[in-house]
Amino acid sequence: MKHTISVLVENNAGVLARIAGLFARRGFNIDSLAVGVTDDERVSRITIVADGSDYTLEQIEKQLNKLIDVIKVKTLKNDTSISRELVLIKVGCSSRQRAEIMSIAEIAHAKISDISNTTITLELSDSKDNLANYEELLRPYGIKEIVRTGTIAIQKGEAAVRV
Repeated sequence: MKHTISVLVENNAGVLARIAGLFARRGFNIDSLAVGVTDDERVSRITIVADGSDYTLEQIEKQLNKLIDVIKVKTLKNDTSISRELVLIKVGCSSRQRAEIMSIAEIAHAKISDISNTTITLELSDSKDNLANYEELLRPYGIKEIVRTGTIAIQKGEAAVRV
């Protein structure tokens, strides 16, 4: 089962390496990893998507909480959080296909980031499942390249992971 873990850490050099090392030493696989500063520049948020049982999740949380630079660890539940990924998809396109691809982009609320005589690059931000659907819609046109960010997530409503 996939688990999304939000980790607030002190914004210091080497913190990410220590967290990645913890996962490697314990044999836990990271499916997605995203890091960014918060509203406080001294604090970064690391969003990790990992696969494992509830027991594995409990072990990950315990081990993360032992690290010196870790401020807070919170597992985000799918029904009480919003998660997004950003993807850039470069699609092959002739002048005849351009209108079709632009129509798909409009339906997907994608931004056209680049256009040339033979390609269009779309920028999409959505849930992992929706991005997979859009990718399948674009596959017949010939996907030249795909670049994805890691998953980022936030709790719904008034709940917040804060220092």
